[in-house]
Amino acid sequence: MSNLVSVLKNGSLSNTNSNANFPSMSNWLDDIFNRDLPSVFTSNFNTGISLPKVNIKETADTFMVEMAIPGFKKSDFHLELDNQVLSISTETKEENEHKEENYTRREFGYSSFKRTFNLPESVNDEKINANYKDGILSILLPKKEEAKQKPARSIKVS
Repeated sequence: MSNLVSVLKNGSLSNTNSNANFPSMSNWLDDIFNRDLPSVFTSNFNTGISLPKVNIKETADTFMVEMAIPGFKKSDFHLELDNQVLSISTETKEENEHKEENYTRREFGYSSFKRTFNLPESVNDEKINANYKDGILSILLPKKEEAKQKPARSIKVS
């Protein structure tokens, strides 16, 4: 098969296949991987947490990062600051074993995530504070004094 690339009138590229009776390799792979799998294969597949959503709020004095991550302990979180990059991660492993007379059933679970944020130069990295309460991880990123927004003031004309 030969694939030709033609330029359309609007300047975009279009792939054309000289033998239209056969699907292209990418279409064939898409069909395989996008096909619905039987529930036997998907019932307990990838039950770990997905990447948590983040809310970021800026005030005159701080940035506030909030992540909804229920079901963890404070000790499960790892926060690191390296060269103005804040990394937030967690990793949990679970193993259950149930023994009966004729069989043993073992279940293993693993979930993890890692989010990274490039912090602006205006953040005072010496005073970053994190709190985990009611399933919400809150990280307070105070601004440096020179970066804080100053209130409006009147200037007297002389």
